Amino acid sequence: MTSQTSVGFIGLGTMGLPMALNLLRAGTPLVLWNRTVDRSGPAVRAGGVLAPDAADVFARCGTVILMLADGAATDSVLARGTSDFTARVRGRRIVAMGTLSPDYSRALASDIRAAGGRYVEAPVSGSRKPAEAGQLVAMLAGDPSDVAAVRPLLAPLCRQIVDCGDAPDALRMKLAVNIVLITLVTGLAEAAHFVRILRLDPDRFSAILDAGPMASEVSGVKVAKLLSQDFERQAGISDVLKNVRLVTDVARQSAIATPLMDVCRALYAETEELGLSHEDMVAVVRAIEGRTAVLS
Repeated sequence: MTSQTSVGFIGLGTMGLPMALNLLRAGTPLVLWNRTVDRSGPAVRAGGVLAPDAADVFARCGTVILMLADGAATDSVLARGTSDFTARVRGRRIVAMGTLSPDYSRALASDIRAAGGRYVEAPVSGSRKPAEAGQLVAMLAGDPSDVAAVRPLLAPLCRQIVDCGDAPDALRMKLAVNIVLITLVTGLAEAAHFVRILRLDPDRFSAILDAGPMASEVSGVKVAKLLSQDFERQAGISDVLKNVRLVTDVARQSAIATPLMDVCRALYAETEELGLSHEDMVAVVRAIEGRTAVLS
């Protein structure tokens, strides 16, 4: 491994920025880079060092955290497929925290190891609010020595960190968790729509849910957003649709039935087609409203 003491952090989006801020507050020295430079401001003001480009992050850091949207963004940052890839990853520990395809992650892990680097898969469960509060749940996969090294680094971001074995089992576990989350929120959206159409008291609906066995942090936040028609993004429609597609693609490869995810895939695609890709996932209620309009 290289001897640099700073940690690299690439990807300061909806989740990445609050994660970087929590690391900085915990005293972790960060070298930062984001494709959109304006997003870096809060982290720089909190003490992070802004790199001129992604290559500089790898040159200065022994561990680099990637919080990126997909495989294409990850390949671009790593210069994968070019002569620069080996120089960026050799002797470094790459921690991939985005939600990626398990097949992609397995191949990436192999390429990084072949180039002399180390790889930890570290997707997280949680949206913007838990990220801001340092209450994410991380799932780690990789060589046990690398997982052990990464665990204390990620502690300021998480309420819990779970070892999942070898890559890509952390991502597979994340997808399993997402089945529960996505079907829950979609069900809440349908229920809130049901309440509105039947002119039931929304406050009573919320109170009954909060008092009952179905109550959770997710239900409390999402029901409040649904009843107030607050679609400010925490977990965006486009991100949820990406996750649904990852689940169903893995399921098809493994001959697993996913009837609920198949319905969610259609609903979130319909919501995206309505131009709501950047709204919170509770905006799926708009697709449900559209189906109701067809029936009336």
